[in-house]
Amino acid sequence: MSSEAITAENVQEAIAKHLTDAYSDDDIRALSQHFRREGYVKLPNMVSTEIFNAVADETRRVLDLNAKRIDIKLKETGDTPRYMSTVSQAAIKKDSQLVPAVYESEALKGFLSKIAAEEVVDCPWEGEKYIMIRQHKRGDTHGWHWGDFPFTVIWIVEAPPSECGGMLQCVPHTDWNKDDPRVHDYLINNPIKTYAHATGEMYFLRSDTTLHRTVPLNEDRTRIILNTCWSSSSDEREQTHETMEAMFD
Repeated sequence: MSSEAITAENVQEAIAKHLTDAYSDDDIRALSQHFRREGYVKLPNMVSTEIFNAVADETRRVLDLNAKRIDIKLKETGDTPRYMSTVSQAAIKKDSQLVPAVYESEALKGFLSKIAAEEVVDCPWEGEKYIMIRQHKRGDTHGWHWGDFPFTVIWIVEAPPSECGGMLQCVPHTDWNKDDPRVHDYLINNPIKTYAHATGEMYFLRSDTTLHRTVPLNEDRTRIILNTCWSSSSDEREQTHETMEAMFD
């Protein structure tokens, strides 16, 4: 498959073959233990370089077509900021075949289910299945927040040097009360983990119980991500989507 161009028609087969070849049971066990302990784990080599590069090229193209600048603060997360450009799930579905095909990979969901130690299923709300974000101005940040749904994989399409900001910060095992988010209480009373990522890396986040943000850029540098989100088969909570609706058309 490595000599064949990655397309929406062959990407699911390519993902399945790569995952079979790339990870042993011991590898998956170690990733799972780290994920359940920290609410976060890097996913080295989860897809081939060819797949990642094809998705990255598609992400840049769709961003160029659809990106919408937002500079807002959201009360549901304690008035934390969102300074960035965004592309909604609906725009991605309209202008990309590859990203939806990757999202629908049964092999990928099966692999993530092993790491999560529970069944990972499609997000029940279309608007959060996959979105794109670009930060490029000094001060740009995705401020402290939680996700509406449990599981998120982030594709780092472009990352600035860590000394320029853009790192991920996390406080795992926290709860989101949209009426009383208590973000600062969590930050005062718990250790904050900081993770640097390079272009081409991916990570898995327990997004509904991990308070997280990106460190604001301290100069004009670019950070681009594709965010793909799933739910759990055991999650029967009623969800509202105020923060996502404010960020995306």
